[in-house]
Amino acid sequence: MNCETRIHLSATRTVYTALLLIAFLLTVGLVSQADAWAGQKADMVRVVKSKKRLHLIKDDRVFATFRVKFGANPKGHKVQQGDERTPEGLYYLTYKNANSAYYKSIHISYPNGQDKENARKLGVDPGGDIMIHGQPNGYEWATFFMQMVNWTDGCVALTNSDMDKVWDAIEPGTPIEILP
Repeated sequence: MNCETRIHLSATRTVYTALLLIAFLLTVGLVSQADAWAGQKADMVRVVKSKKRLHLIKDDRVFATFRVKFGANPKGHKVQQGDERTPEGLYYLTYKNANSAYYKSIHISYPNGQDKENARKLGVDPGGDIMIHGQPNGYEWATFFMQMVNWTDGCVALTNSDMDKVWDAIEPGTPIEILP
């Protein structure tokens, strides 16, 4: 074996070793990150519509983040039933429903007093039944496609596996802040 071949083999081993080490560290990091928040309860949920993210927060620190989808007309605050907008503002998560038409749902307290007053002034119905939920029951096979577009009537949609994590981290009464 000549010197050039030895250098090449040594470099190749070094690269493979480095890749294995990086893979190991990533795996350990991901496992310990998941373990670090498993079982934690959020004291606040923050949804940022422009970023399409739902953040679980405890003691002013984000401990988990999920990609979400919204109403088919996502920009702006929900004003009335049927506008396909997701509300913006401070609300509360009032109850959980394990038997909804979607894979689990958590009710958001929309409309609040201000929403009702605004709708009254406009002579419209503010709507309601705004939820955080998973995929429609029976359509789990379409998750990949459904999470590519905004498809709800104003709710906040997650994949079913992400919904399980959010479900476990939320208790009724938790505040939710929905930002533009």
